[in-house]
Amino acid sequence: MSFIPKVRNMIIIKFYIPLFIYSKFMSDDHRCENCIVRQFNSLRAMSKEELKKVSDTKSTRSVKKGDVLFEEGEKLNGVFCVRSGISKLSKLSANGKDQIVKLATKGEVMGQRSVIAEESANLSAIAVDDMEVCFIPKEAIVNTLHQNPNFTFEVLRHMAHDLREADDVIVNMSQKTVKQRIAEAFLYLKNNFGEDKDGYLRLVLSREDIANVVGTATESCIRIISEFKKKGYLKSTGKKLGIIDAKKLQDLVDGF
Repeated sequence: MSFIPKVRNMIIIKFYIPLFIYSKFMSDDHRCENCIVRQFNSLRAMSKEELKKVSDTKSTRSVKKGDVLFEEGEKLNGVFCVRSGISKLSKLSANGKDQIVKLATKGEVMGQRSVIAEESANLSAIAVDDMEVCFIPKEAIVNTLHQNPNFTFEVLRHMAHDLREADDVIVNMSQKTVKQRIAEAFLYLKNNFGEDKDGYLRLVLSREDIANVVGTATESCIRIISEFKKKGYLKSTGKKLGIIDAKKLQDLVDGF
């Protein structure tokens, strides 16, 4: 009879010791005060005590490619800080077409504007590749805004930067041709996300996503990409695309 409790204890020890070690490692590695990712966003203005409070309330989530983090019109109860991976932020137009307004990368905070303004999300966020994000509850952000003017300034600074980017998008959409916008998109992907050892863009976007970034029909995007390939500007293999002649693309963007 005494053998059964011993076996049960052995099972508990076998499974719970690794879980304890794992959870301790995760808690140390993912705590805000130890995270270098915060140096890229407004959280860097928080004090160590404020960061500890945020760490105690936040949760870390793994997100698969294609998963939705939040949808346009959704009421957000907190913000998402990107630890790794990339998310596309898009808005649905009146004709039912998605317009990708931004690609959020490591260190960026998503949903900040909606949470602070107490408005529904103006954009949808979908993972472009596998991601790891930290979800920080609304209270942790709002309370710090009231208590820490440095944090408030950093939040405003990042919002101002987003507005400037939005201004640039409006200008590009109104003054540049579709070809120019597609050429610029490829240069942006190369400069910001890099290339693999074979010279293909590391970030693989579908033709539809590329079309949604520049604001055109998918068919037009496919046709222009084919034209760029024939002219020797681009190369492709499967879904991957690579830049052969960056100078020609830049000349096109500049109107030469």
